[in-house]
Amino acid sequence: MKRQGSVAQSLALLAVLALGASLTTVPAAAEEPKKPRLKWGQCPDDVMAAAAPSALQCATVPVPLDHADPEREQIDLTISRLAAAAPSKRRGVLMLNPGGPGGSGLALSALLVARGLPSSVTDRYDLIGMDTRGIGHSTPVGCGFTQNGPYYANIPPYAVDDAAVTAQAEIAEQAAEQCARNDRGGRLRHLTTANTARDLDRIRAALGEEKTSYLGYSYGTALGAAYASMFPERTDRIVLDSNIGDTHLDRDGLRRYALGMEQTLPDFAKWAARRHDSYGLGRTPQQVRASHLTIAGTLDRAPVAGIDGSLFRLLTFGQLFKRTQYPKLAQTWQAMLQNNEAAARDLPTPREETAAGAPSPTDNALTVFLSVTCNDVDWPEDVHTYRRGVAEDRARYPLYGAATANVTPCVFWPYAPAEPPVKVDTEGPRNVLLLQNRRDASTPHRGGKMLREKFGDRARLVSVDDSGHGVYVLGSNSCALNTTTRYLVEGELPAKDVSCHAD
Repeated sequence: MKRQGSVAQSLALLAVLALGASLTTVPAAAEEPKKPRLKWGQCPDDVMAAAAPSALQCATVPVPLDHADPEREQIDLTISRLAAAAPSKRRGVLMLNPGGPGGSGLALSALLVARGLPSSVTDRYDLIGMDTRGIGHSTPVGCGFTQNGPYYANIPPYAVDDAAVTAQAEIAEQAAEQCARNDRGGRLRHLTTANTARDLDRIRAALGEEKTSYLGYSYGTALGAAYASMFPERTDRIVLDSNIGDTHLDRDGLRRYALGMEQTLPDFAKWAARRHDSYGLGRTPQQVRASHLTIAGTLDRAPVAGIDGSLFRLLTFGQLFKRTQYPKLAQTWQAMLQNNEAAARDLPTPREETAAGAPSPTDNALTVFLSVTCNDVDWPEDVHTYRRGVAEDRARYPLYGAATANVTPCVFWPYAPAEPPVKVDTEGPRNVLLLQNRRDASTPHRGGKMLREKFGDRARLVSVDDSGHGVYVLGSNSCALNTTTRYLVEGELPAKDVSCHAD
């Protein structure tokens, strides 16, 4: 059981909430916030280590815990800056978000530079990373999830039958109750996408900028879409990469993960079939897919080294995010197919086992993910709804549907949404570039098409014939890279949607 928890926690962040005071009184585009005096200095040691060799500066921006009552409690947001390399060419700031919700973005600028972010971009923008509200070096929150506790991942476990749904409902209810018990400062209820968008505008004002550009990945597309809808006149150039389809993640959005896995596994299956002599997973893509179903079914009945069918499916889902992970995924399948306990124990994915009750290193990220996801939108509260959904999606999406349709703690969340989810606004500048791989396990192409339709003529969609999570810089498609760089540097939004062929 300990092994099961540690393996899952290593993938908890793959991925791919009633408030005391209603925020419905907060205007979408509030009057210009007061500009606090920023004091730039050295970033925390862990951020500096992650960013090396890039040299970042960090500062703290105070924001209201409750934007509806801005004179009361303030919380701190930590932001980072990689200054424009060519001040004479500087256009402004480019805010960055890595996704989640729950991902730290303080070192994201350095990561992008290390991955090849063009100098034409770094010359013109101060790259602004951040830990958004509740995360990391900003005023953090935590439900107190432990290293080997029953709640360990932001995607529910695969339910093999109705009894598994019932068991997951009990775990989900316990997780929600644990969050309520540990929310002593009453902060969790204020973690929402809308509030985080309001925070972005506070950061923009603190930086002394009339407008901001923005690059967000995965959930960061929801945050960017919310900001572009709430503060359209304060946006410059907006790039939303690997879109979830709206300004929030709801039950339908979570269930689309299963669609994404169905669409993405064939790429791995083709890769593995060409390497059958090395891994023995099947000589054709169809045989490789059959191997997955066989391995998962066998592990449902008899786990290997603590890895059961649910964990195996989670491992597979997570390792479909990048083609560079395919060899490790093939090793995992090979160990499971051969029932090789020694090889399974040697897989580098699990964390080291710790004493029961030890704090989980993912507690903060899991807490933020739950709070934002559950606070943004109403989730069905009848467990039978999820039981029906599991049965439907197990048949519709055999690879992963019985996981993503399963019960989450949002069913039992102690707080109701304080305001409706942000509605995508079609009125505003034509300045939104959407990027989407055609095959992506956690954000399938449908998400990009959905957001394109919602934004209307404000946006253009770049569809890439590629597999994986992340397009700009994180991917390898030259057409998508050039289109995005040209937009950020020259402001040239394509006249129509773009289809990028595989390189």
